[in-house]
Amino acid sequence: MQLKHLSQSELTRKIAIWVIPTLLLFFGFLFNLWHVAEQQWFDTHQRDTESLIIGRMVKSRQDGIFSAGGLTGAGMTTNVQQDWISSNQIDNQYAAYLNTGSFDEFSTYMSQPGGQGIIFSLFDKLIPLSSQIKLWSFYVLTALLSAIALTTIIGWFYEEFGGWVAIFVIGSAVLSQWLTVFGKNLWWSLWAFYLPMIAVMYFLKRYRETLDRQLIRFGIVVFISVFIKCFINGFEYITTTLVMMMVPFVYYVILDKWSGRQCVKWTLAAGFGSGVAIFLSLLLLCFQIGAAKDGFMDGVAHVIWSFGKRTYANAEDYPPVYAASLEAGTINVVITYMNGIFFDLNNYLSLTNAFVSNFLLKVRYSYLIVLFIVMSVLLFLRSNAERRQPYIALIWTTWFSILAPLSWFVIFKAHSFIHVHMSFLLWQMPFTFFGFAVFGSVLMGWTKIKS
Repeated sequence: MQLKHLSQSELTRKIAIWVIPTLLLFFGFLFNLWHVAEQQWFDTHQRDTESLIIGRMVKSRQDGIFSAGGLTGAGMTTNVQQDWISSNQIDNQYAAYLNTGSFDEFSTYMSQPGGQGIIFSLFDKLIPLSSQIKLWSFYVLTALLSAIALTTIIGWFYEEFGGWVAIFVIGSAVLSQWLTVFGKNLWWSLWAFYLPMIAVMYFLKRYRETLDRQLIRFGIVVFISVFIKCFINGFEYITTTLVMMMVPFVYYVILDKWSGRQCVKWTLAAGFGSGVAIFLSLLLLCFQIGAAKDGFMDGVAHVIWSFGKRTYANAEDYPPVYAASLEAGTINVVITYMNGIFFDLNNYLSLTNAFVSNFLLKVRYSYLIVLFIVMSVLLFLRSNAERRQPYIALIWTTWFSILAPLSWFVIFKAHSFIHVHMSFLLWQMPFTFFGFAVFGSVLMGWTKIKS
């Protein structure tokens, strides 16, 4: 519906559903304004990886944007891939950028193309302001893009299920401590993870009536969105991103009762588009590594080595530091992530009872899974005939969406074992959004609220 055809009240509501979530998320991401994360954690979370972007900007100032293959990295003599970055080296990265310093040595991080570093380096070159102001503006831009991306998803829920369901989804995003601590991080560029799902979500919604003529265009949209994701933040959580991309696909397949033949064709189109995007991104990365080292085959070797250490490679083929992760049990890894904390009421309440503080006030993902199971059953049983098909589609889509985080926890088990300080983020891609949409739909039905 075009804006000029909307009544004043409808227009106000439509603007509100876009502006309010964007502002709530933006200020949460930029300042932790709603205190959903402990402040010191918010201030320091993933500062080490972000410093690789800062290092790239210093290197770009010094030797050009595409020096060292355009890869991110750190001004250090040891290998950032294996020895990582100490606290002092992290501080030195920021000090070098803010004080117009330079590096005698630059160790590249070769596991992703680092497109975000290239783009920020370009902005750094073009913007005629102080380094302090530019760095702050980069945080503002990243937080805003992340907020807009999630608001776009919230807008889809609003259009499909109404305002009250959208409010529950907004709440789940604003109250997620993991989204909050990642929201403005320059390395992670949170918005890029959601881009392929958003592209598919709105493409299928727009072309529902003419899908048979849109197959090639759909493949191109998937290719572009996945390639942008891979260029911006590489292959971080790539299986989660790809499964998440197919979540709205599952919704419309069930809602519109697609035929088996139609499902196969469109799945193949999505697979081909994303496959080409990933392949070209890997080629790009190999060329970048080759430019920084001794040739294209060095890039191929590193990609193979990097994949192995994150999955199920033989521990004997890798340094001892990776042994525990490669030998860890997959089930134990999944259980660890199920016990993670979605929202911590201890940030608002001060209780001395350890049991209440640790097990009741900390809302864990395992609690949400149980809650969403119960709500899914209730929604299935209580759906009226008029809204039954959309709610059935929502239920099935919700439980398909849990495969997005699980895909990473299982396939990239070794990476998940090590990175328990960050990979809880994956539950929000997009399982918790859909789970809270189910929750909101049930409560809306109980209270007879009309959206």
